[in-house]
Amino acid sequence: MQKRIKVLLKDNIYIFAIAVTLIIICLSLIKMPKTNIKISNIDKLYHSIAYFTLTISWLLSFYKKPKKKYIIVISCIILGIIIEVLQNTITIYRTGDLLDVIANSIGVLLALLIFNIIFKKITLINV
Repeated sequence: MQKRIKVLLKDNIYIFAIAVTLIIICLSLIKMPKTNIKISNIDKLYHSIAYFTLTISWLLSFYKKPKKKYIIVISCIILGIIIEVLQNTITIYRTGDLLDVIANSIGVLLALLIFNIIFKKITLINV
C-alpha cells in the first residue's frame, strides 16, 4: 500500500511541476490588469517567487537524480530568458526586461541553494 502511495505522490509532483511551468508561461504572456499597488519594482519579487517555485518543483520531481539538477537550473534560467524575449516580440502589452531576467535567475539560484541545503541535511540524517 505504501509503495502505491509513493508512486502516486511521485507522479503528482511531475503534474505539479508541469502545471507551475504552464501557469508561469501563461501569466507571463497575457495582459495583466492594472493594480493600485505603488511599490517600486515589486514585480521583481513576484518574478523571483515564481521562478523559485518553478525550480523547486522540478528539483523535487528529479530529486533522486542529482546530476539532473544543474540541467533543471539551466533550463529554468533559459525559460525565463525566452519568456522575456517573447514578451518583447509577440506581445504589444508586455515588455522584456533585463532586470526581470536577473530576478528570475535569483529565484532559480535561491531554489537550488535551499534544495541543496535541505537534501544535504536529509542525507546526513539517513546515514
